Amino acid sequence: MRHKILIVEDEAAIRQMVCLALFQENYEPIEAGDVPQAQDRILESLPDLILLDWMLPGISGPEYARRLRREKLTLNIPIIMLTAKTEEEDKIKGLDSGVDDYITKPFSTRELLSRIKALLRRSAPHTAQLPVEVDGLQLDPVTHRVLARGKSVNLSPMEFRLLHFFMTNPEKAHSRERLLNSIWGQNTYVEERTVDVHIRRLRRALSCSKHDSLIQTVRGMGYRFSIQE
Repeated sequence: MRHKILIVEDEAAIRQMVCLALFQENYEPIEAGDVPQAQDRILESLPDLILLDWMLPGISGPEYARRLRREKLTLNIPIIMLTAKTEEEDKIKGLDSGVDDYITKPFSTRELLSRIKALLRRSAPHTAQLPVEVDGLQLDPVTHRVLARGKSVNLSPMEFRLLHFFMTNPEKAHSRERLLNSIWGQNTYVEERTVDVHIRRLRRALSCSKHDSLIQTVRGMGYRFSIQE
């Protein structure tokens, strides 16, 4: 079965270029020129991944990404942001909105396809994995649910994978490079700064139950998941 990729982009030329590249790689591209069209396409056929432009008419890409992350139907769909913005603060803003990856224009179709493949691979279900629990924090890889002291925690796919890695590899100091290779995959075009952004988002999601303290910063190294102070 072919993966369905929704391209939300108001520039027709870019949409056509991306659609052609996706079609040649045996994906099923779905086009939308704005957010209302994107919503219609999602209701018609739920995509496996969304390519989302930053500059859209009526609502920005980050705003729409936040909306998608609030909706149960689209909560776990991987999102790659497409943008001409290259400043670090813009990248952080994009990642903070809930997207899983970020690619700047102009981009090569080869790079885009590489990121799509990596993200779809990481998003594939691993039904053989067992639930894990640490100090009242429960994670189930099969149902893709996280409970903190019995209350549901909403996480993006990347945050979920990051938490799962931590919970299954506790009490160890992990470098940013190792986290990138383990969660984002080797040979991907992701900066180490991306790890810090997702760590901050994960801590924020866990702060209500005070489980954010389990993710400790190891100065000069990276991060550690530990129940010890």
